[in-house]
Amino acid sequence: MRRADRLMQIVQLLRDGDLHKAGDIAKATGASLRTIYRDMDTLAASGVPIEGARGVGYRVTAAITLPPLNLTMTEVEALHLGLAAVGQSEDGELASAARSLSSKIDAVMPEDRSRAPATTNFAIYPFADAARGFQHLPTIRQAIRARQKLQITLDDKQRILRPLQLDYWGRLWTCVAWCETTKAFDELRVDQITTLRTLPGLFVDESGKSLKDFNHLKARV
Repeated sequence: MRRADRLMQIVQLLRDGDLHKAGDIAKATGASLRTIYRDMDTLAASGVPIEGARGVGYRVTAAITLPPLNLTMTEVEALHLGLAAVGQSEDGELASAARSLSSKIDAVMPEDRSRAPATTNFAIYPFADAARGFQHLPTIRQAIRARQKLQITLDDKQRILRPLQLDYWGRLWTCVAWCETTKAFDELRVDQITTLRTLPGLFVDESGKSLKDFNHLKARV
């Protein structure tokens, strides 16, 4: 299994909010305990909101706080998108300012870094190419709101999706969807989508294909 795929699997395991021991994660992913410890450090450094420690266990938290501001996930997403876009600008002065601002924001984060990951730092491997998915976020978000199907190309294969929810994992965005091509739920990395277009017509909730059904399914796993 590629490291990026294993890290994505770990994120999916932790997303239920429960405490998971490193040994259980290692067994689920087929990796060694030492590898899992390194993976958890990498995910935390990448901005995924993880709390925990070796010998205790790990969980993903949702809250991101910047004193004296309490930010929603959408606000954090907007903040990161802006800094990431400017940071990649060809204007050296603006790019430098974006990095400086990122450092200043990071400096005022709470000292308990296990509860407050550095969400505004620039991406760290293995999700350094996540910016490629930025262009797709507005279309996916609009399709979720309008209940429109999407046609995407992923791994050189076309698929038809019912987009249900966007999740933000610290520079990594995933989309929960019902895939009409595979007839199953899927959590897709937005940065791995190469083409995307909105299809005409709307979809309605159907038994076994809704976000509620997906959440129930994950709760039983």
